Amino acid sequence: MATQKETQIRLPKVNLKGEEVGKVDVSEELSHAEANSQMIKDYLVALRANARQWNANTKGRSDVNHSTKKPHAQKGTGNARQGSLAATQYKGGGRPFGPKTKYDQHVRINKKERRAAIRALLADKIQANQFFILETPEMSVPKTRDIQNFMDKHSLIGKTLFLAEASFVDVSIDDITQRFMIPTDKHDVFARSIRNIPNACFKLVSTLSGYDVILANHIVITEAGYKELQDWLVKG
Repeated sequence: MATQKETQIRLPKVNLKGEEVGKVDVSEELSHAEANSQMIKDYLVALRANARQWNANTKGRSDVNHSTKKPHAQKGTGNARQGSLAATQYKGGGRPFGPKTKYDQHVRINKKERRAAIRALLADKIQANQFFILETPEMSVPKTRDIQNFMDKHSLIGKTLFLAEASFVDVSIDDITQRFMIPTDKHDVFARSIRNIPNACFKLVSTLSGYDVILANHIVITEAGYKELQDWLVKG
């Protein structure tokens, strides 16, 4: 069996110019994380199911605003008998078996399974050298060209996901401490530099899902964002 030193992976830390400025040791719990494939599939299917709005709604024959009068006499006309102008075959009639608004369709996702699935998906990116740690960028104004040059230098082809840390505040009440995420604009310039680049997007680590990871060809995360990721997926 290989020792931890032999299996430990070191990620490159780069600056916005694309230059490697150091290495970051990745814990074995993250770089070699594994999860049951069926569990990962169930997690991703649940994510997609929960993203549905379930607001499609059509009117049946009892819902349409139509007279219930018979179109013609039951017998004697030579036509097939008809009961109402609201029937499906008439213009403006109700739609049969159409979609209806559904309720309580949310699929519950276990927190431990969610973390295990994201860990396993990130481990695949790390082992495939598709994961970069970015030295905290210092940008005073948005510069899309700087981000594009960074992507070109590292040949980041396909969808690239940029991640950064969120801002939190700890609130203590009666010896109970809870952490809440608070809005912040500290990444506003960085995010605005990314938004006009095709196949590139920006997210906060706290909003990351396994679907985001599996769609991305490459992941670039800030130093502080990587620490938050470690605290969430490994220590949490």
